[in-house]
Amino acid sequence: MRTGIVTVGVDALSPDEVVAVARHGAPVALSDDAVTAMEASRAIIDALAEDTRPHYGVSTGFGALASKSIPGALRAQLQASLVRSHAASSGAEVEREVVRALMLLRLSTLATGRTGVRAEVAHAYASLLNADLTPLVGEYGSLGCSGDLAPLAHCALAVMGEGHVRDAEGVVHPAGDALAAAGLTPVALREKEGLALINGTDGMLGMLVMAIHDLRELLPTADIAAALSVEALSGTDAVFAADLQALRPHPGQADSAAVIRAVLAGSDIIADRTAPTAFTRVQDAYSLRCAPQVHGAVRDTVAHAELVAGRELASAVDNPVVTLDGRVESNGNFHGAPVGYVLDFLAIAVADLASISERRTDRMLDPARSHGLPPFLADDPGVDSGHMIAQYTQAGIVSELKRLAVPASVDSIPTSAMQEDHVSMGWAAARKLRRAVDGAQRVVAVEILTAARAIDIRDSAPGPVGAAVITALREEVAGPGTDRYLAPEIAAAVAFVQSGRALAAARTVVGGIR
Repeated sequence: MRTGIVTVGVDALSPDEVVAVARHGAPVALSDDAVTAMEASRAIIDALAEDTRPHYGVSTGFGALASKSIPGALRAQLQASLVRSHAASSGAEVEREVVRALMLLRLSTLATGRTGVRAEVAHAYASLLNADLTPLVGEYGSLGCSGDLAPLAHCALAVMGEGHVRDAEGVVHPAGDALAAAGLTPVALREKEGLALINGTDGMLGMLVMAIHDLRELLPTADIAAALSVEALSGTDAVFAADLQALRPHPGQADSAAVIRAVLAGSDIIADRTAPTAFTRVQDAYSLRCAPQVHGAVRDTVAHAELVAGRELASAVDNPVVTLDGRVESNGNFHGAPVGYVLDFLAIAVADLASISERRTDRMLDPARSHGLPPFLADDPGVDSGHMIAQYTQAGIVSELKRLAVPASVDSIPTSAMQEDHVSMGWAAARKLRRAVDGAQRVVAVEILTAARAIDIRDSAPGPVGAAVITALREEVAGPGTDRYLAPEIAAAVAFVQSGRALAAARTVVGGIR
């Protein structure tokens, strides 16, 4: 799905623009001011190339070899050799959307004019994106310092017409053949350009931006799931009152409670629970009562991550960098710690979001705690097992999410003969967060699937929002009955959540759910 053109200029891209290009194939174009800025900084690099004094990245080696002066005749080879040697990744192929985000964000930094590359190099990146050619990148090769070196090098290699790429149909081709078929000419790199193409936090940043995007949809969906579980367990809505939430004024908590109240509004189940003649439990379990506090803390963690991502999107990360007043200076802005920390922070929060969702699901399956529901929501307990093993699936995912919550950014292994003696491991943090978000989506999907079944079994009307969600789900998954092949129903529920259809169904009733 290709959307409108995203213009890459000297200013920051928005998160939505990153998602549009990376995930939906939106085309890109360079702005005139970006071309002007690149031409100005390139003139500075060209002047330094003629200087008899050594300048890092222009007329010297790299990393631990930075003290070696490179003669002019070998500098083009130096840049190409840098890219070839650094395109050293291994492991499973990185997803198309991650590689596209990485290329786009590197292009965005080039467009600031702070890297000293020629405009034609930036145009080559834009052309590669627009031709839907995706370099093959292995999962291992970035330590999140000096940039995402190996992943970025594979992209630079493709622009040079080397390495391999996938076309729009997913077929692998030698990069040179794919460029020729697309009418594109390989780029011969000049002074500093190879270094500028591999020195950035673009991969980990791209994965952070996409994780935030997915969590912004998952969080209200998790609130909807929690509210459905409250109804399924014949709980109370009293604890979600706005004045009670205001006593602890965390913004995320207030937002989460508001969604839960919206879903529970007009529920016959809640009305029956609170009727004067009804038996009243003094308190519901923590997994119900404290949902806004836990979900809200995740929301606030995402808000912090958005702040960091916004700053990083506005950054020009390279080393050396061409300053606004024309100096060429070495710096440490390529270190991925700011991004790595929030990636790890999000993985912790995501694990807890899934954990509390699984606990609510388990309550609905236990007749000792489900307040009148059959064991495991089975049609004929003993003959049927109902959703027993769906909760096993949740438990297996939650256990893995706890392992994925162990921070990557606390580790550091020195490289490049101790020149790069402290690294961020931010790429690894981003890789595990992608898996964690996927797992949390699956756990919440099983909760919705289970809560919908429980509500149908109670045969009492949920609120209008919950009814809309269940009705939409029933277009994909049948209601209660004897045991059926469950994996396809779980897969349908996962697609229901990941596609945004669950949230969209709720918004047909209350548009402000967010």
